[in-house]
Amino acid sequence: MSDQNLFIAGPRLKWAPFLSQGRQFVPHRVVDRALKRSFDVSAALTALIILLPLFVMFALAIWAVDGSSPFYRHRRIGRGQKSFGCLKFRTMRIDSQEALARHLSENPAALAEWNLTRKLKDDPRITPIGHVLRKSSLDELPQLVNIIRGEMSFVGPRPIVEEEIEKYGDAASAYFAVRPGLTGAWQISGRSDTTYAERVRLDRQYVESQNFAGDILIILRTIPAVFMVKGSY
Repeated sequence: MSDQNLFIAGPRLKWAPFLSQGRQFVPHRVVDRALKRSFDVSAALTALIILLPLFVMFALAIWAVDGSSPFYRHRRIGRGQKSFGCLKFRTMRIDSQEALARHLSENPAALAEWNLTRKLKDDPRITPIGHVLRKSSLDELPQLVNIIRGEMSFVGPRPIVEEEIEKYGDAASAYFAVRPGLTGAWQISGRSDTTYAERVRLDRQYVESQNFAGDILIILRTIPAVFMVKGSY
């Protein structure tokens, strides 16, 4: 399993400029927190057992493309500013960085899109099976392991990388107050079709008003959002 773009967490003071500007968020109520964690562990374990045949099928299909690991681990920042390896099914080619550099150098429009969103709707790095997994969000199923390990939750802000912290501004303390989620308010509100500022607003709003009943509602709303594949690429 490869570990790319490693981020080694530095001192907590590294993010002090962002954390000191805004409201300091505290974890939600003890009962809600206990319910949330109990649900996370039991539901993730159950899902892993039920979906094991699907995991094996996807892993074999990805491995058959180029003979490399079907899993990918990317360093993200989570609760308490701690970095962790966010797991996914690998959806990109082995030479993804070279393919991206070549594509951006040959396509000014793609370069502008990349500079604005750090994503491409027509991404040359993604394999054919990778397109299917991304469109359906099935590439994120290995994050069930992250949930069991306590690095993520079923519901919360989507995990971010180091460079994205400054985009949160004074809402960074809200993001750091909770575990990142497999799904969340952004996932059911258009995902990549929304602006980053809207994503930050949704994440902050979630942290301010979160409760276990609200988490269950978000999970239920995620199901049709996944099937509609809106904003997923």
